[in-house]
Amino acid sequence: MEHLLKLSKQKNLLAFSAGVDSSALFFLLLDHEIKFDIALVNYGLRKQSEEEEAYALALGKKYDLKVYVKKAPHFENNFEKNARDFRYGFFDELMLEEGYDNLLTAHQLNDQLEWFLMRLTKGAGVSELMGLEAYSRRKAYGLVRPLLGYSKEELLEYLNTNNHKYFIDESNSDEKYERNYFRNEFSNKLLEKYAQGIKNSFNYLQEDKLTLTQGVQEVFHKKELYVIAYEHEASIVRVVDRCLKKLGYLLSSAQRRELQKETSLVLGGVWAVEVRDKRIFIAPYRVLPMPKAFKELCRRFKIPAKIRCYLFEEKIEILFN
Repeated sequence: MEHLLKLSKQKNLLAFSAGVDSSALFFLLLDHEIKFDIALVNYGLRKQSEEEEAYALALGKKYDLKVYVKKAPHFENNFEKNARDFRYGFFDELMLEEGYDNLLTAHQLNDQLEWFLMRLTKGAGVSELMGLEAYSRRKAYGLVRPLLGYSKEELLEYLNTNNHKYFIDESNSDEKYERNYFRNEFSNKLLEKYAQGIKNSFNYLQEDKLTLTQGVQEVFHKKELYVIAYEHEASIVRVVDRCLKKLGYLLSSAQRRELQKETSLVLGGVWAVEVRDKRIFIAPYRVLPMPKAFKELCRRFKIPAKIRCYLFEEKIEILFN
């Protein structure tokens, strides 16, 4: 919970669902006298969705918090991805428009283990296996997960002991969603017997991840352009993955393999990635005409071709060599 103490002088927004995890974080923030507001996405998939929204509004009124609510459209397919994209699009807008410093999410130990197991079955290194971090940067704000060291059972005990209200999302038992399958078949059962050992392992793995990312340094960053220096070839995929997560883009397994082979590519038709001279260049992919003088300047400063259009479009000065 040490991350909560760092939030006291900042403007915080809690991603709230009225479920066990976000309800526990809501009341823990109050216990620690951390100021925050809440944002809820109503997917309208269950009868209790309206009750959860009403509860969020009631909490806002009771504790004098701002409450932002947005109703999601109906997603015909790929619900998990589309819902996530919609949710974080909503959060991104709020963070920018309302000037919040941190987005607080209630991911906990069970979520950490579910992510680990899902990535493990698809093929991943330490950096990818440890995808959830207590603090990271996303676009122009901090993404804080204060509960990663606590299991669902511990959070339930806290809520019940203090007689705090929460809702149970029955869709969490529907195994048509991959995460629910891993939760019900593996992570919950493992944590029932080995919670402390799993906590210790994640702490050790986080230390290993920090060791692996040594030798990586951000050289230049402006708007959505990143230039990152690296020492070891094995760092490239990890660096690109970490950077694109900040920008709201998740790499697929196929794209990770592609990055291991190619030094110049466009991911999803959206992001240009160029690797040269121990530097990684990442920027939105653009195609537009550029003056000859600008192209010559880019050549002189060794700016890769796929990056140049974004520099020109955004009028970004070239301040590195």
